[in-house]
Amino acid sequence: MNEKIYRTMSGAGVCSLVIGIITLTTGIAAGVLMIISGVRLLKRKSDILI
Repeated sequence: MNEKIYRTMSGAGVCSLVIGIITLTTGIAAGVLMIISGVRLLKRKSDILI
């Protein structure tokens, strides 16, 4: 009985760790893309005629 609980908790821990790493990586990638996009907009601000 204890082995089953241990395996279940171990599996849940590994799954949480993997999801956390994926979320962190995605967040960093999204942040970098937003910074690059903002820099491009600021560089081309003078080209816009309103």
